[in-house]
Amino acid sequence: MIRLTVKQMQYFERLAEMLHFGRAAASCGITQPALSAQISEMEAQLGVQLFERGRHVRLTSEARAMQPRIARILAELRDLEYEARQDRQALEGRFRLGVIPTVAPYLLPELLPRLKREFPLLQLEIREAVTGTLMQDTAGGLLDAMIAAEPIEEPRLIHEALFEDPFYLAVPEDEAERIAPPVAQESMALERLMLLEDGHCLRGQALEICGMVKPVTMESFGATSLTTLLHLVSHGMGVTLIPAMALPSAKLLPSVRILPFASPSPARILCLAWRKTNPRRSDFQILGKAIRQCLNDMMPTSILQDYNKNIK
Repeated sequence: MIRLTVKQMQYFERLAEMLHFGRAAASCGITQPALSAQISEMEAQLGVQLFERGRHVRLTSEARAMQPRIARILAELRDLEYEARQDRQALEGRFRLGVIPTVAPYLLPELLPRLKREFPLLQLEIREAVTGTLMQDTAGGLLDAMIAAEPIEEPRLIHEALFEDPFYLAVPEDEAERIAPPVAQESMALERLMLLEDGHCLRGQALEICGMVKPVTMESFGATSLTTLLHLVSHGMGVTLIPAMALPSAKLLPSVRILPFASPSPARILCLAWRKTNPRRSDFQILGKAIRQCLNDMMPTSILQDYNKNIK
């Protein structure tokens, strides 16, 4: 009879995340030999190899098939423990938060120290990934919650709007005078729009904003970060879309001018999403409030007032 322990599944989960025995052991609070022994015992009970050991640790096909099931089991156990505790405090213990790449570098520097200061018992873990990956991991229990832009098309998740983030157009300084602001969504300037790679929600939003104008440079550039695109703009290689929360960073770059769009200005709605069955609803409300407070500090009051009238 197979007798897997919860500890073994937890060690499996952490090693599958980190793919490094030393770091996984340290995060679990045990020694590397102890972790290796537990994983070996788990493999012996199951009769399959779970990890390829070598210079780099890799999951076997059997481990990849097992990973979402173990994640669901552990998520249910964590939910059960959370509901049973009577003395729990707000935002305490392990909390795994996913954030899309076009939000993480702008929000987290303000959010993380705030959470550390206000919730000292919180053990926050951050994962940065595209929306599709975050939805899958949140629904499967690998993450507790995620921050991404609507739409969140995953029936196992529930989400609430955090704020509306208006878009601007970043253009090379020497071309700004030829593009009369506010920029219309059918402006020929958008023909030189540079996009993030496939999988980033900002790419799809940019294409929707373009209207009838087809970007002719989008096949030539495919960046994985908004910062890279902004550096390309500063060298005159095209234009790109930028959300309001990234304006402070963009204005630090030389040779980049930020132009507003014509009204009604396009925008994205960022939201916090979590599993419908997750019992930590009060934590999500508190986290959402903390995020909104960060934005009050980060963004000009005029922007928040103009674009968040309908967000409650």
